[in-house]
Amino acid sequence: MAHFSHPRELSTTAVRQAIARIRNTGAVIRAQAPLVAHVNDDARVWADMWQQLVWLGVIPYYMFVERDTGARNYFEVPLAQAHEIYTDAIRSVSGLARTARGPVMSAHPGKVLIDGITTVLGVEVFALRLLQARNPADVGRQFFAHYDPAARWFDDLIPALGSRFPG
Repeated sequence: MAHFSHPRELSTTAVRQAIARIRNTGAVIRAQAPLVAHVNDDARVWADMWQQLVWLGVIPYYMFVERDTGARNYFEVPLAQAHEIYTDAIRSVSGLARTARGPVMSAHPGKVLIDGITTVLGVEVFALRLLQARNPADVGRQFFAHYDPAARWFDDLIPALGSRFPG
């Protein structure tokens, strides 16, 4: 697993040679990164990075939501904005780069994917899905949270439509 947060990181000869050397061993490289305000909080940045990764033979994997640790306020992006950035980026890349999943949070119940923002029974909600879970029976489980444009992490979300969060 490689970690690239901005396409500029892919532009150096050293990085390109390192990727080529690793790939020449037969290894498959996937890449992930957190969404970081003031660094890569722009769909064009992600689209450019994913396209460059594909060109270099690296498989885009995850766009993570900035973890809820430490002094994160300056770097965090609201979940609604994270979803918009991901959606705009994924729409503008080739099918080969559409392997990236996101936005994803590594939260208490597991890896929570923001699958979308939609209206169900007149209620605006975040549609969420567990990609991985502490309880294996919850893998793939879908659930809803009330839409909150200010929410920045899983713990900011409130269950919607009578559902309960896993875990």
